[in-house]
Amino acid sequence: MSTTVSAKNGTWRNWGGNVSARPVRQVEPASVEELAAAVRAAAEDGLKVKAVGTGHSFTSIAATDGVLIRPQLLAGIRGIDRDAMTVTVEAGTPLKRLNAALAREGLSLTNMGDIMEQTVSGAVSTGTHGTGRESASIAAQIRGLELVTADGSVLTCSEKENPEVFAAARIGLGALGIVTALTFDVEPLFLLTAREEPMAFDRVLAEFDQLWAENEHFEFYWFPHTGNTNTKRNNRSAGPEQPVGQLAGWFEDEFLSNGVFQVAQWVGRGAPAAIPAIARISSKALSARTYTDIPYKVFTSPRRVRFVEMEYAVPRAALADTLRELRTMVDRSGLRVSFPVEVRTAPADDITLSTASGRDSAYVAVHMFRGTPYHAYFTAAERIFTAHEGRPHWGKVHTRDAEYFSRVYPRFGEFTALRDRLDPERLFQNDYLRRVLGA
Repeated sequence: MSTTVSAKNGTWRNWGGNVSARPVRQVEPASVEELAAAVRAAAEDGLKVKAVGTGHSFTSIAATDGVLIRPQLLAGIRGIDRDAMTVTVEAGTPLKRLNAALAREGLSLTNMGDIMEQTVSGAVSTGTHGTGRESASIAAQIRGLELVTADGSVLTCSEKENPEVFAAARIGLGALGIVTALTFDVEPLFLLTAREEPMAFDRVLAEFDQLWAENEHFEFYWFPHTGNTNTKRNNRSAGPEQPVGQLAGWFEDEFLSNGVFQVAQWVGRGAPAAIPAIARISSKALSARTYTDIPYKVFTSPRRVRFVEMEYAVPRAALADTLRELRTMVDRSGLRVSFPVEVRTAPADDITLSTASGRDSAYVAVHMFRGTPYHAYFTAAERIFTAHEGRPHWGKVHTRDAEYFSRVYPRFGEFTALRDRLDPERLFQNDYLRRVLGA
């Protein structure tokens, strides 16, 4: 039985605290049939419908003043097929639960993002990704999906069944229907060795192509106002397991990366002039370390310091220029940036509106502490990203519209035509989709 939920004052807020909405009603369906019924009821009442996961998007992609669907009861693994090496999972399942359940079964996803709080459907619908030389976003690991469309019917999609919907709905932005289940490729559980070490900004850029080529998963953080980065290389390992010790893990991941970092953000917000000095100390606080563990314990890390984020995918070949321009902009602007810039990569994929669709990509993410003014920094950064034909992450702050996307996504028209077919009345429309996909 689906329950209708009322939030505090009826207001829904996202994790970053920068988006809120007041839906007419909130529904928690306990089955696909109940979800389909809720969609049909909304259509009859003339209300728009959006599904929301854990609210980890910084855009208003999930906001609605109509019916807000919360898929928390649609959670758990439907089945594991060891012959096909796939897992089918309900849409509202948190990634952390999926990762832990797969590990218990001796299985793992090939790659994942660094936050695992999101629901699987929210993560794939916005194009969540990690970093990888050959392995791409979470959505690129999907083998099939189930979708409730605007007329309340349930559509199953794969490369063989409804392939044109499958090509688009893996990163569907919530515009084509509500995802109710996903089938992912899995593989036998493996070990990763992570090597984290500080490296000079200029050296990382000079050697970037080599660092990318020599490592299965390479990423780094650059601390603005400094010439310092922290690099991370993850590669498959024969073992043995050597996890981060409890005390060391607490010190590096909780005390430094969350606790001290939180205090540094508070100080920076109160006294922006201190930020460059804080950045120099922060960038030297994390020392080199190496550890070996199962994938989700290496790929993901706890994020307790709340922030707002903008991230763009630029062609991988344009990364060094993009970062040099970003550094010059920060140095000349008088801005005080207290959060590191995160850099990752992904290979080209074949998903219609994936940020890596048809091109090898590098991701550059800029962050600001929650409650700190971020518009000046993000606006200046966005000018640099768009000059390189950057594609913004669908779940992170940006100001682009359909006209821009039609230029940077060769298959943009393919997506909007499919949307016209699946949702001609725009039941799943909201202000964000109106801006990014056109009316």
